[in-house]
Amino acid sequence: MTSPKSKTTQTMKPETAAKKLGVLLSATPAEFQEGVVSRDELNELQTTPPAWLTDLRRNGPHPKQVVAAKLGVSISGLLRAGITEPITTAEIEALKAENPAWLERERSVQAETRKEALRLKERDS
Repeated sequence: MTSPKSKTTQTMKPETAAKKLGVLLSATPAEFQEGVVSRDELNELQTTPPAWLTDLRRNGPHPKQVVAAKLGVSISGLLRAGITEPITTAEIEALKAENPAWLERERSVQAETRKEALRLKERDS
C-alpha cells in the first residue's frame, strides 16, 4: 500500500506570473516583483484583478507580446520596425492612427503567415 502524498503548492517566479498575466514585470508593485506566486494566487489575480493589474492591462506599459498582438504583427515585426522597448496603450493607439508603412507591411506578412499555417493545418487534417 502506498502512503498518501501531501499536496504541495505550485509556485512560480514573478517573471513567469507577469508573463502569464500579460504585464511587464518592472511595472508591477514591488511586493509582486519580490515574492513568489502560487497557482492559486495567479488564478485569483486572473479572476479578480486588483486595481494595479487592471490599470497595467488597460494603459501599459505593455510587454512585446502584448504590443505585437494589439498591433496585429509578430514580435519579429516589432523588432524589424525598431520597437524594442515596452510601449503604452496611448502609443499603440497613436501608431494605429498613424498607420506607418512598416505597420501595414508587417500586418500583411502576419496575415499571410496565418493563412499559410491554416492551409497547412487543413492539409494535414
